[in-house]
Amino acid sequence: MKIVADIDIPFLKGLPEKFADEVVYFSTPQFSHEKIKDADALIVRTPDKCTREILEGTNVKFIATASVGFDHIDIDYCRQQKIGWANAPGCNACSVAQYFFSVLVQLSLTHRFDLRRKKIGLVGVGNVGRAIERICRSYGITLFLNDPIRAEIEGDAQFVPLDIITKECDIISFHTPLTREGKYSTFHLAGSTFFDALEKDIFFINAARGEINDTEALLQALEKGKVRSAVIDCWEREPNVNLQLLSKAEIATPHIAGFSADGKAKGTHMAVNAIKAFFHITGTEDGCIVLPAPQKPVIDLNEFDSSRRIESAVLHTLNLEEMNSEFKSAPSQFEFLRTHYPNPREFKAYTLLNATSSEYDLLSPLGFNFL
Repeated sequence: MKIVADIDIPFLKGLPEKFADEVVYFSTPQFSHEKIKDADALIVRTPDKCTREILEGTNVKFIATASVGFDHIDIDYCRQQKIGWANAPGCNACSVAQYFFSVLVQLSLTHRFDLRRKKIGLVGVGNVGRAIERICRSYGITLFLNDPIRAEIEGDAQFVPLDIITKECDIISFHTPLTREGKYSTFHLAGSTFFDALEKDIFFINAARGEINDTEALLQALEKGKVRSAVIDCWEREPNVNLQLLSKAEIATPHIAGFSADGKAKGTHMAVNAIKAFFHITGTEDGCIVLPAPQKPVIDLNEFDSSRRIESAVLHTLNLEEMNSEFKSAPSQFEFLRTHYPNPREFKAYTLLNATSSEYDLLSPLGFNFL
């Protein structure tokens, strides 16, 4: 078996070598028909476009992407040619939840509001949405959930229509997949109709897919004051981001919300195991990924200002100010910043000292350890 894999997938080297006869690594600019034509399987990430033009006439039988998203794979062509494929659903859920909550904390400090007095609307409550829901509920935040697909299956009891979210919520965040067709298409779901329906000047967050929001409609909403602040991690036409939206976004990051070391390791394992399952490979070790420890894994809450101990602990694990500044100063470096992002560790990699009982109650559901 020959596997061709993206060299920038974290923690991958050494895992497929345990069962493949040959493993060849490439960078995204090298990804071509010639590079993959005699491969049995591919291990890719989202910048690697697995189109008909790339795949036609190759030996490829299976594509594993170490990512949740799979819109870089031509699914229709794969189905026609009986090429198997797999993504890594849920691998980055905790990572995106950490990003989301760190954003909330930063916004609450900058704009001086109490999170527990805000109403938050989550549009899309799949793996990521559930992780965010769990954190927010443990923190005492009022949530409005919109997920018509789940509502259709589970009933409407815990879900609300989108027009309720546009009416009631102070913060609205999107966590849906990108779909362009069908009953519940999400392409430009946050478009002019959505923004015009807003009854509050909201904080808008997109850490899902860039095309879920209509960039021009969002810019108009910012201009009109319908959107008070925008946090954008996912952009239309990546990596060619809209420079006007970049300048207006309060927090702008190059699609790295799901890029924790923990999430990347999960995605890599899922991609490798999908190949083994497809080719019925047994009797080989899974391989162990040893994650790097955080630079400062022990957090003493007594070191922080008494009025913001909880917020400081959260931002110790993920402070987005540096990435926001770097990205805004060098937007053409989107792919470089994304590829070289120093994959942070999730909450569970940190241990807190001197937490009060109330701090324990609020922070333990996030995954922190305590001494």
